Amino acid sequence: MTFSDVLRSAVFSLRGNWLRSILTALGVIIGIAAVIVMVSVGRGTQSELDTMISRLGSNRLEVFSASSRQGPVRGGAGSAASLTDDDAEAIRGEIPEVQYVSATIRGGGQVVYAENNWSTSWQGVTADYFPVNDWSLALGEGFAPRDYSSAAKVVVLGETVRRELFGDADPIGATVRLGRVPLRVVGVLAVKGQGNWGNDADDVILVPIETGRRRLASAAAGSASATASTTAAATSATATLAPRQADTVQQISVSVGRAEDLAFVEEEINALLRQRHRIAPGGEDDFAVRNIAEIVSTRTQTTRLMSLLLGAVASISLVVGGIGIMNIMLVSVTERIREIGLRMAVGAGPREIQAQFLAEAMLISLGGGFIGIAMGVGGALLAEKFGALPVQLDLPVVALATGFSVATGLFFGYYPARKAARLDPIEALRHQG
Repeated sequence: MTFSDVLRSAVFSLRGNWLRSILTALGVIIGIAAVIVMVSVGRGTQSELDTMISRLGSNRLEVFSASSRQGPVRGGAGSAASLTDDDAEAIRGEIPEVQYVSATIRGGGQVVYAENNWSTSWQGVTADYFPVNDWSLALGEGFAPRDYSSAAKVVVLGETVRRELFGDADPIGATVRLGRVPLRVVGVLAVKGQGNWGNDADDVILVPIETGRRRLASAAAGSASATASTTAAATSATATLAPRQADTVQQISVSVGRAEDLAFVEEEINALLRQRHRIAPGGEDDFAVRNIAEIVSTRTQTTRLMSLLLGAVASISLVVGGIGIMNIMLVSVTERIREIGLRMAVGAGPREIQAQFLAEAMLISLGGGFIGIAMGVGGALLAEKFGALPVQLDLPVVALATGFSVATGLFFGYYPARKAARLDPIEALRHQG
């Protein structure tokens, strides 16, 4: 028998039991579709993580103030006034491997322009803030060097704040009000989208660090003091906050030129700050250093393991589908013993019989594989559109799914085909089916 004869015979046999053939292929269809959807979601999640990492910058260290404590009451991380501008300058000057150092203070408030207003957070930053965070301007010139030391009333808006206050209008040169402080818009940050920890990175405004200290933080402290004097509850809440000196900062971001120097620089920063803060050996640090690379590595490994787990779970469906093919093909051999005997009696050899049953298994598996690929691609696109899941479809994944379907047909179809080919023609003709 030629290959076309074998294929034609296999198609004829499958058409005779088309419903059973479809149900047999259902396991392969579900398995292939599940593999494509799961792997695509896993790859999409990994790609999303890589994008977040690129925004975050892997060669970074973050230094935070410790939490404040008054009696049994402890403030949040960064509430203690333990880091200063001098600490940032010492890190810059005494550790040669450091590339950029940015000191930051933070706060929040209502920013107003004309009849529009928006509640957002503000950050008082130094000049290195932009290269450390790999953040550029979409509009405007940004801060001038003298703005950082003169407490200039200037502001750079994040895209979310710009959109909420100005819509489609150009904000450059306009004056917004943060609390009671008027600020002139000198720039708009480029869009970043989702932040490092799932927040909206564009919902922020930046001011020079001295502007934040002298104008925004002092105004907020004065307002809080006035409110605290009117109610005992407010007084109690305010008492938990540690007083800040004029040059304190809440966070110092450090960028290292080479990734391999991160661990060394982290040790140097710990030693330097302990020396500057006069912390005795064995004493508790009043600061915390976080290695962004370690956080990134942990998240990457977790995502990779989850992708492998999803792929392994989906692959179980393929195994179940393959077992279903083998089971139905064994049933088919039992039902068609007399037919096999007649074929052998008219000259068909074991190879032709084996080829026919193997072709039937392959057609079921391949047909189910192509339908599963279509369903998997469609399911992945629907998951991205309606499930808000990051999805990345790759041709290698589709090729792998096709290979799986071929391997399933070959592996699970071989034993039934071999069993059919080894039947004794005389016994097969005597069989009463």
